[in-house]
Amino acid sequence: MREMNLDDNSNNLVQSLTNGDSEKISTSRFSSLLASKDRDYLLSSTEADQVRISDLEGKLKSNGSNFEIVFVSSDEDLDAFNSYRESLPWLSIPFSDLETKKALNRKFEVEGIPCLVILQPEDNKDGATLYEGVELIYRYGIEAFPFTKERLEELQREEKMKHESQTVTDLLTNPGRDYILGQTITGKVPVDSLIGKTVGLYFSAQWCFPCAKFTPKLISIYQKIKQTLEEKGGEDFEIVFVSNDRDQSSFDSYFGTMPWLALPFGDPTVRTLAKYFDVQGIPCLIIIGPDGKTVTKQGRNLMNLYQENAYPFTDAKVELLEKEMEEAAKNLPRSVYHAAHRHELTLVSEGTGGGPYICCDCDEQGSGWAYQCLECGYEVHPKCVRAVAPAGSIEGR
Repeated sequence: MREMNLDDNSNNLVQSLTNGDSEKISTSRFSSLLASKDRDYLLSSTEADQVRISDLEGKLKSNGSNFEIVFVSSDEDLDAFNSYRESLPWLSIPFSDLETKKALNRKFEVEGIPCLVILQPEDNKDGATLYEGVELIYRYGIEAFPFTKERLEELQREEKMKHESQTVTDLLTNPGRDYILGQTITGKVPVDSLIGKTVGLYFSAQWCFPCAKFTPKLISIYQKIKQTLEEKGGEDFEIVFVSNDRDQSSFDSYFGTMPWLALPFGDPTVRTLAKYFDVQGIPCLIIIGPDGKTVTKQGRNLMNLYQENAYPFTDAKVELLEKEMEEAAKNLPRSVYHAAHRHELTLVSEGTGGGPYICCDCDEQGSGWAYQCLECGYEVHPKCVRAVAPAGSIEGR
């Protein structure tokens, strides 16, 4: 479940038609997708104008871009549709044509919005239809065009090379800034001071309810890790707040509760990092190792599962913790009654009907072992169980 949708246009479905060679796309193909028995046109961005679907091929040639988008509305009423369409520079299927919308939803198996389906000129080839248009635009922007398999593979290679050569300095600085903010907000800390440390990039915001629940937990774990490392000497751990707050005052208020560092509010690096790490929801905790390379994007989940013991978040440490969890599970009761649930809960693992889940007690992620209600699907972390006697027993009376 995404806790924050990073696309502001989340109330609408968009179908995209790309045309690298417009002569290869037939008018009949457009008509079969976009026309109805009572309509052979689309609405242009100017309310009074209509574009005949039979003229769409010529329009693609004449505009020089060989690219067009058709908006398929999921708005609740005509006023909302008209208001929203005024801001869009592309074509639209009329709001009243529900049958065409339903047909497109069925054909492209649209289950949620926003959705951007990208059609290629030779759409009979395997993989020619792309269903991840929103994600591609979010990650690559204009660079994704013309959305071909070859172009996307090239972008993935470039992305892989960037990740393999990344440094904490490259991640957190830009040409006009080589510092981050200290806990006093006005203080400046050189980014280079983070070199050689394990660093958590904490994507969060004051308005986000899951963030409000996770941040106090993260503060406690952060302080415990810092204390342990200080006693041992040698290693160090730091967190940098990457704000998704809506204004400066919210940022100042929220950052004021945190004991770590932050990127300045509104800094362009915030958006760059979100795209670079493909952050699709908050709170999110990305862990960067002492060598500047990405250790894991699952920092939040690891801290929920293992608290301060998750440090330094490496695969080797996680493997060790999983083995310890397996051993500890051997001593757990096979079933329990939990104070916050009326049914009996059964201990399950990924191999016995369990799997990744959201704990119904603390609302945080879990994996591996869980106590699960076989009647209604209720699941909790073993550590969250508050055992009680079953109702009707002598102990429970």
